[in-house]
Amino acid sequence: MAADAVKPWWREAIETIVWAFVLAMIIRTFIVQAFWIPSGSMIPTLEINDRVLVAKFWNLFFPPSRGSLYVFRYPVDHERDFVKRIIAIPGDTVDIKNGVVYINGEPTEEPYVKNHDRYNLRPSSVFPKIPFTVPEGKYFMLGDNRGNSQDSRFWGFADISDMRGPVFFRYWPLNRIGFPR
Repeated sequence: MAADAVKPWWREAIETIVWAFVLAMIIRTFIVQAFWIPSGSMIPTLEINDRVLVAKFWNLFFPPSRGSLYVFRYPVDHERDFVKRIIAIPGDTVDIKNGVVYINGEPTEEPYVKNHDRYNLRPSSVFPKIPFTVPEGKYFMLGDNRGNSQDSRFWGFADISDMRGPVFFRYWPLNRIGFPR
């Protein structure tokens, strides 16, 4: 067979499909992944049925930071992914009084929280001592819709190994397309 022979159309099509699939799997596994928001725990920042993109490579270059929106594996069930806001990072001391989050003894400003609650952090099996310090490699995560959020107040910390990456872009619905903060 000559080196400049043309491949049949069906072989070209199969090779193109295989390469497209391989590239899509590499991108989804290591670079960017799309996620669907199934609940109202992040309202108004993220609405039910929003579609977002997550930068999965981000943690290789930058540690998760306070205030960032992150997708992570739910600590109680690793088959599920959650999206919440990082409120406290390793070494931070946390307390919540009348719905106000205190980090290192200072009240936080949270303009993204529109639905405040009157929650008080009390000693429990999750947090035996209040205030508590976030351990190394762990993150304290809260939903922006505090009265309707299953978050760190109830199940504890998210581990760095479970962090999928930061939410960096909302691509659906089209009227809300943009960079959520």
